[in-house]
Amino acid sequence: MSEGAKVFREAWIAGVRQHFPGEPKAGYVTPWEDTPDWERAAAGAVFEQVRQFLDLSAGHASRLSREQKGRFVATCWTAQMYQHFEDPKPGYVADWPDLPSWQQETDADIFEAIEKLA
Repeated sequence: MSEGAKVFREAWIAGVRQHFPGEPKAGYVTPWEDTPDWERAAAGAVFEQVRQFLDLSAGHASRLSREQKGRFVATCWTAQMYQHFEDPKPGYVADWPDLPSWQQETDADIFEAIEKLA
């Protein structure tokens, strides 16, 4: 699962660098080697969920809009935050409309990065 988790993390960092307005917080672009274990596990789980979603749809999930792709990643991530934290920070579990646009775009980028591997 670590390879998938790395794909997720690399897509996240690339998305943050592209879409974040201004200079992102250091934690947003922490390299893989310094990423906390819980975050690596969550990234790997979401990678697998997207990959399985694509597989189970016989690749037709690629026809989703960018927003739908991003929402899927965001929902999977939220579930991981509840798994890893008893009382997660509100920003970790914010609903799609409450996420900043840079994060919505980054989540869609993550889906599309995983899609390219399918």
